[in-house]
Amino acid sequence: MKEIKIATETITLGQFLKLANVISTGGMAKWFLQTNDVFVNGEREQRRGRKLKVGDVVDIETIGTFTIRS
Repeated sequence: MKEIKIATETITLGQFLKLANVISTGGMAKWFLQTNDVFVNGEREQRRGRKLKVGDVVDIETIGTFTIRS
C-alpha cells in the first residue's frame, strides 16, 4: 500500500490521480475514471470531483492501493 501525502484538508479524486502519477494531466481524469475500476473506501467511484480526506483508501485495479496521509 502506497501513501500519498496531502498538505490540505481534502483533495479531489482527479487531483489525487495526478499526484499519484496515475495520469499525466488533470484532463485525463474523466477518461481514466470511465475506463478503469477505481474504488474509494471499497465503493466504486467515477466522479473526478469526489473529495478525499486523510485516512481514505483508494484502490485502482492493476495499479495498486493508496492511502491518503497528511
